[in-house]
Amino acid sequence: MVYPIIDPVAVSIGPLQVHWYGLMYLFGFAGAWWLGRIRASQSGWTSEQVEDLLFYGALGVIVGGRLGYALFYDLPNNLDHPLNILKVWQGGMSFHGGLLGVLTAFWWFSRKTGKSFFAISDFIAPMVPIGLFFGRLGNFINGELWGKVSDVSWAMVFPAGGPLPRHPSQLYEAGLEGLVLFTILWWYSSTSKPLGAISGLFLLGYGVFRFMVEFVRIPDQQYGYLALDWLTMGQLLSLPMIIVGLFFMVYAYRKDS
Repeated sequence: MVYPIIDPVAVSIGPLQVHWYGLMYLFGFAGAWWLGRIRASQSGWTSEQVEDLLFYGALGVIVGGRLGYALFYDLPNNLDHPLNILKVWQGGMSFHGGLLGVLTAFWWFSRKTGKSFFAISDFIAPMVPIGLFFGRLGNFINGELWGKVSDVSWAMVFPAGGPLPRHPSQLYEAGLEGLVLFTILWWYSSTSKPLGAISGLFLLGYGVFRFMVEFVRIPDQQYGYLALDWLTMGQLLSLPMIIVGLFFMVYAYRKDS
């Protein structure tokens, strides 16, 4: 298939440039806000609490995601050029760093409102995949994070990926971590569940889907494969999510029984 080359700048007004990558994050937060209002009407939350939580969560995603990328994936370069950390529009966001940022935001929101940490994480977990979906579309538009060379009929030649067709791994992640995980979590959370179970399912689902896609995604150039000629940094960071997610679900149901 032909890769649809899209100008990364969506709107340009004089020196002001609005990038598609940034718009994807805006669309993700807008989708989470809309879904949050729906969940609030079913969960005893107020619209003000939803808006406050999403504001803190957005800060956690952006700050944690960017710092996580700088720390986990591009530390030597960012030590030499620290101002590059501020260039969010160029891409380079770590989900795992963003997750740590969001967890910090949940802790702060918990202290502010008196709600338990898991009540907060269970509430917002079904909305997160919408943000992941748009974020991966942003990666696709930027022509980054492409997959391995492949002869499947839907493989694409990415401008920065050389002359050979590759797996559009960004779209795999948009589908699995975004649409599929959203469907699972939205259905699962439609009825009352033990405290912590929804959060556990999110960690488990994302960890499994990310681990799977990493098999067809090119590892980060600065690290390559960490072990066994297949283990990537993304897989290494996803393993704790799978383990912790399983633990949360088992613990939640045992505690509730």
